[in-house]
Amino acid sequence: MSNGARSPGASDARFGTFGGVFTPCTLTILGVIMYLRLGHIVGRSGILWATGIILASTTITFLTSLSLSAISTNTRVRGGGAYYLISRSLGVEFGGAIGIVFYLAQAASVAMYVIGFAEALMATFPFPPGSAIYVGTVVNGAVFACVYVGAGWTIRVQYGILAILGLSLVSFFAGVLPSVDLGVAHENFLSRFDSSEDLYAMFALFFPAVTGIMAGANMSGDLRDPARSIPAGTLAAIGVTLVVYIAMAVALGCVRPADSLLADTMVVRDIALFPGLITAGVFAATLSSALGSMMGAPRILQAFARDNVFRSLRVFGRGSGTRNEPRTAIILTWAISEACILGGDLDTVAPVITMSFMLTYGTLNLATFYEAVTRNPSYRPRFAYCHWSTSLAGALGCVAVMFLIAPLWASVSIASMAAIHWYIKSRELTARWGDLHSGLLFERVRRNLLKLEEEENHPKNWRPVVIALSGEAWSRLYLAVYGHWFAGGTGVLSLGQVIEGEMDNRLERRVNQEKILRDFIREEELLAFPAVVVAPNLAEGIASLVQCHGIGLVRPNTVLLGWPQDPDRLTPLWSTLNTLAQLHLNIVCLHFRDDTSDAWVPPSGPIDVWWRGHENGELMLLLAYLLTRNDEWRGRSIRLLRVIQNRAGESEVTSHLNGLIRAARIRATALVTVADDVSDAITTVSQDAALVFLGFQVPDKGEELDFYRRMELLTHGLARVVLVDSAGGMALES
Repeated sequence: MSNGARSPGASDARFGTFGGVFTPCTLTILGVIMYLRLGHIVGRSGILWATGIILASTTITFLTSLSLSAISTNTRVRGGGAYYLISRSLGVEFGGAIGIVFYLAQAASVAMYVIGFAEALMATFPFPPGSAIYVGTVVNGAVFACVYVGAGWTIRVQYGILAILGLSLVSFFAGVLPSVDLGVAHENFLSRFDSSEDLYAMFALFFPAVTGIMAGANMSGDLRDPARSIPAGTLAAIGVTLVVYIAMAVALGCVRPADSLLADTMVVRDIALFPGLITAGVFAATLSSALGSMMGAPRILQAFARDNVFRSLRVFGRGSGTRNEPRTAIILTWAISEACILGGDLDTVAPVITMSFMLTYGTLNLATFYEAVTRNPSYRPRFAYCHWSTSLAGALGCVAVMFLIAPLWASVSIASMAAIHWYIKSRELTARWGDLHSGLLFERVRRNLLKLEEEENHPKNWRPVVIALSGEAWSRLYLAVYGHWFAGGTGVLSLGQVIEGEMDNRLERRVNQEKILRDFIREEELLAFPAVVVAPNLAEGIASLVQCHGIGLVRPNTVLLGWPQDPDRLTPLWSTLNTLAQLHLNIVCLHFRDDTSDAWVPPSGPIDVWWRGHENGELMLLLAYLLTRNDEWRGRSIRLLRVIQNRAGESEVTSHLNGLIRAARIRATALVTVADDVSDAITTVSQDAALVFLGFQVPDKGEELDFYRRMELLTHGLARVVLVDSAGGMALES
């Protein structure tokens, strides 16, 4: 069954905005802090700063809710809530890390709320000392039973709890009205901070109260229309709870002096017209939060398991009944919460829970920010009131709050999430859904290409953009490998192939050959792109390929091709060389007499560069240097050589070559050979070289055969020769 898929006949049983989103969000936000800690916050901060704390905290959750609303109306939301939304935007690594962190936080939250309920119960009714664990276990079992029966039953229970909360608030404000004292309000208007508790401490105490905004999104798989219910229900819950908190803060400051607010944790009950309703409200708040977490956590785990990020968790992806209830995941959630309850002390776990919520909210804001800022055409949310700036502000606010509340736990939480992200990434999982990684990369590439287009193309910034005419690459592996070496880590390599024939008859073959070329690139672990064209003949195909391939300034400036061993194949070569020369492209021909050995294993020996002037020499020396930056060639020596016919000039030429080497800042050795016959000198000196670079110029028409014979004579006796015709555009001194 697909993630969050509906079962036949289940649509009518799914929940709407009020029951599925507004109710769980409101019940989670209006929790024990409202009843037991708001008086302390007002007593220490005063009405003014307490209101500011409430507004600042709600602003951060409001910004996160805008992001949640935007991203939930931009995609078809299935089960998994925040995990589903983040994973479908930021990818499997972020989604997987959030899935684990958020699930464990929700499961541990069940225990925290259950223990809070047990402590309130024991403070109200007589229980034997030390029975908190037993009471908590019973309550946890009851919460588990409600959720295990099904979300429908739990939602109905939450309706009753919401009614109790409403009555408790009515009771409180009914008790406030006859007790308002403007003198007390004036005294409580400003703060009474001391050395032990300041504004930041009060902010940290209150902020966890408003972190329940994801309770509705966690039920996304059980909503009739998530894209409508999540924005409406979440924002409505934030608005209602904001009014309640501000009204209660002002009311508390108007009816009790600061000393009473600080000393009495149950001051809300003392003010209420019917104190018993406040006690019931405290019970309801903790119980509703426990139910909300017990409902939400298994659904996160179910969605996470169905994405098969970790194969061992697949069992928790199962659903039961017509509503696809995650009962296997519910059992695990109960076990985790029970283990926390048996631990007896959640003081250490509580900060981690808060940090996990903040990590989730911050990452959700980050996902929405990236979706908007990359201008992805697929980002078309129906919710129009979210901008990239609000999402960025929400993300930064979440990080700031984390370090404000607990710097140590914030650092630990971020490091833990980073470790999970790294582990998932190291497994090289491939998501089956689209995420914004490619969109983000595309936008970055687009911006950089446009910026590059505006820059002056200076020789200092020259890089090899190589297109290797490798044809069917496996048959001429050495061309692809040397192209990779010349461009790897510095430039860009494309493997080009020309399919001869008519376009109509070769289109399907072109698609297949491009796929084959991609497979070849992947198997050989090349840093390259495939480029396949259809043309009537080879010469026209190469001309089309080198002219049309690339974009902006990232166009081929160097063409790599093989030297024909058969003189009968000279005609297409001359046509190709002339075309490339007219297009002012560097031409690099590999003249390898032994191409049967392993192309990835270069032979022993130095790299020889035969200098005949700057015209080709600079590019030859640079290509030799680029070779030595590859692991296979690292440590090889480069020899810069020249043939002269008069020994009298040997010292001067040697000095000139050394000057070239110093100006080029390339580690090489200058060597001058005195000989009458250039070809014999080259053969004698370089016969043991691993690779020999020689310069050439494309011959004029009618001189092709003489040129071929001359090059064969020069390279006679050499196993591997690189023939270079430079079009310029680079300078060694740059």
